Amino acid sequence: METTKKAQKADMDDSIVSGASKLKRKDYERELAKLHVELVKLQQWVQHRGMKICVLFEGRDGAGKGGVIKAIVERVSPRVFRVVALPAPTEREKSQMYVQRYIPHLPAAGEIVIFDRSWYNRAGVERVMGFCTEEQAKRFLHTTPQAEKVIIESGVILLKYAEEQTRRLESRINDGRKIWKLSPMDLKSYNRWFDYSRARDDMFKATDTPWAPWYVIRSDDKKRARLNTIAHLLKQIPYEEVQQEKVKLPARQKAHGYEEPDYHYKFVPELTWPST
Repeated sequence: METTKKAQKADMDDSIVSGASKLKRKDYERELAKLHVELVKLQQWVQHRGMKICVLFEGRDGAGKGGVIKAIVERVSPRVFRVVALPAPTEREKSQMYVQRYIPHLPAAGEIVIFDRSWYNRAGVERVMGFCTEEQAKRFLHTTPQAEKVIIESGVILLKYAEEQTRRLESRINDGRKIWKLSPMDLKSYNRWFDYSRARDDMFKATDTPWAPWYVIRSDDKKRARLNTIAHLLKQIPYEEVQQEKVKLPARQKAHGYEEPDYHYKFVPELTWPST
């Protein structure tokens, strides 16, 4: 009981430290639209210069990673911004070198790859839930900084974000829109909250390096978290607006006798909204 009260107090303290009250939807959407324009500029610059960007998002279940990623990719091309969310490894993948299944997804020239969970699964869920041995987890923490240095030296800009939030998992239980996100593994991991905290602390200590630092996102206010993350991401990647000729639609060709066919189309029904 005492532990629960301390955790709740820490949540309140975090909310105070994070600043102002929650954003109104209108303000959020206005600011997000501005950031989306900048993300399109970034996309065009990355393609123009053949840049390679890799962004990792880690965090507890329910921390809000999916919402941040959705806000980033909402108005850009999926051919440039690729989201990678790998399922549990197959038996064949379990027999491979651990990082092997992640390597094919690293960005090529002109790509921005976003990992919704990454090789850091080994430092978190795999370690806590016993999917790897303690020796394997420690070896991962020891070798990862140098492996990431090799990735960066190959020309990749690597950004690592970790989200910290405590309340959202509880809200999924009674929300029919979110219940699909709540898996048996989520419940088990929630039960081992402080084991995850210890694993996170070890991960930061071993892999928060000058060349690949961790950036922690306060995400109790999900709207501010999304805006803060996008704004921060844009500042970490040097880009310019690619000068292009103003788009002008050409004249539409004449019909030359074309007429709409007398065809019985199967239209989607037009319902009355809002529904009753």
